[in-house]
Amino acid sequence: MKKLLGGTAVALAAVLGLVTLTGFGCSHHGAHPRDPAQVAKFVNARVDDLLDDVDATPDQRTKIHAIADRLLAEGQAMHAGQPQVHQTILAQWKAETPDKAQLHALVDARMDALRKLAHDAVDAGVEAHDVLTPAQREKLAKKAERWHR
Repeated sequence: MKKLLGGTAVALAAVLGLVTLTGFGCSHHGAHPRDPAQVAKFVNARVDDLLDDVDATPDQRTKIHAIADRLLAEGQAMHAGQPQVHQTILAQWKAETPDKAQLHALVDARMDALRKLAHDAVDAGVEAHDVLTPAQREKLAKKAERWHR
């Protein structure tokens, strides 16, 4: 059971990781963040690929897409605050005497938001686990094992 849950959670965490790292990031040259609609399209395609691999039913697809959409919305909301974070950091850098307490509070707030997102991703993995059959979970577990070899 632990192995099966881990495989499904890893698969969903991989999708979430892609969302967080590639979907919401800027290019190395400071370009604008990717369009949220493009990110959603990318995530939905990856989720569909996983669901195709396990021959998910239409009902399972609807439930799992709802889970992914919920995480995507949370990630997008978290990312929406990035410009303010950057402005605050830059303002502190330009200040004669930066306010360490404010900067530490900013780091703590961002880490708390990231921690919440990570915990929600775990909960989503458990929720997706319950949507899939044991055979489907085993397929995803095997796929996750191949990713980590």
